[in-house]
Amino acid sequence: MLGLIPLIRFSLLFAITPILISTSGCTHQHSKSKTLAYTHTIPYPTIDTGLGEKLQPNESILAEQIAEQIGQSIRQQYRTGHALRDAHPKAHGCVRAEFHVSKSLPSNLAKGVFIPDQSYSAWIRFSNASGDATQADNKKDARGMAIKILGVTGKKIMENDNQATTQDFIMINHPVFFVNEPQRYLSFIEDVNSKSMLKKLKIPFTLGFQGTLNAVKASNSKISNPIQVRYWSMVPYQLGLGADRQAVKYSARPCNPNSITIPNKPNHDFLRETLRKNLETSDACMEFLIQPRTTNKMLVEDSMTEWKESEAPFFQLATIHIPKQIFDTPEQNKFCENLSFTPWHSLPEHRPLGAINRLRKVIYEKISTIRHEMNDVLKQEPQ
Repeated sequence: MLGLIPLIRFSLLFAITPILISTSGCTHQHSKSKTLAYTHTIPYPTIDTGLGEKLQPNESILAEQIAEQIGQSIRQQYRTGHALRDAHPKAHGCVRAEFHVSKSLPSNLAKGVFIPDQSYSAWIRFSNASGDATQADNKKDARGMAIKILGVTGKKIMENDNQATTQDFIMINHPVFFVNEPQRYLSFIEDVNSKSMLKKLKIPFTLGFQGTLNAVKASNSKISNPIQVRYWSMVPYQLGLGADRQAVKYSARPCNPNSITIPNKPNHDFLRETLRKNLETSDACMEFLIQPRTTNKMLVEDSMTEWKESEAPFFQLATIHIPKQIFDTPEQNKFCENLSFTPWHSLPEHRPLGAINRLRKVIYEKISTIRHEMNDVLKQEPQ
């Protein structure tokens, strides 16, 4: 069936698992018990009806069930070895960066970390989305960009990390997600993890026409360089607090796009090699963009429909400067492997919106905890 093979290969788990960077920064030690991920309850998010959020039936229960399904898959797959992320396990590199907020930012966008002319240190992790960490880089796949901004003061909304000094932004090189409903997402996860080929053949019917189309488009890209790609948040976020808060989406793109041809016979890890060679000789620059919602018809609960730029334009919010550096070292790769990313590492001014983001709060935290426990690694945010 059209699109089935890339669907299964990609596993379509890219937006429900953390896009992770270097070692994370919690201030507390987790027990090494293999069952800890299910011993404490993560409060399910409340909704903001003023911005159009609507709870779906049994959302919190479905979030737990999805996390359980993915957790079982990780435990089974890595029962005798080092546990990797269930999605985005293959990094092209984890790089140091500076996130500089535009000096002339208008007041309606100058919220939270977006303080005009403010600079932050950051880590950025570029990755393939496929759950197969051995996949060659010339295969079609979605690509991820995860940003962890450091030195962000203020209480965060993730209860387990509310004193962390980080703010995460997670993006994919495709503007929309492939599902809106938690029940449909759970059914999809069950089909993907099933040993029955009949169940796997059912995936396009589980997702429906639009979901399957979005999934195939997302997993159908080939890139030549991770820093020469445009990325999108796919799902919406709150900007600001109080009566003037609004719904927005984010994007990142190269400051100076260059057409780079993929080699005829690329090496297995050519995206890492390209990024390494690029940053050994020169700096890189990316623009961080924001897309304020311009009409309530742009639903925060609909992550499958793009907010058209002709109706809701993007504005440059910040510049990401990636200095010349040597990042591909055993120490930095290990640091990158142990990082955790979640949109809920966030100030209240940047609260995630919509069902997919609400699911993420429970799923990302539990899956990250499982992975760190299996690897006997402290789960903490970087300082």
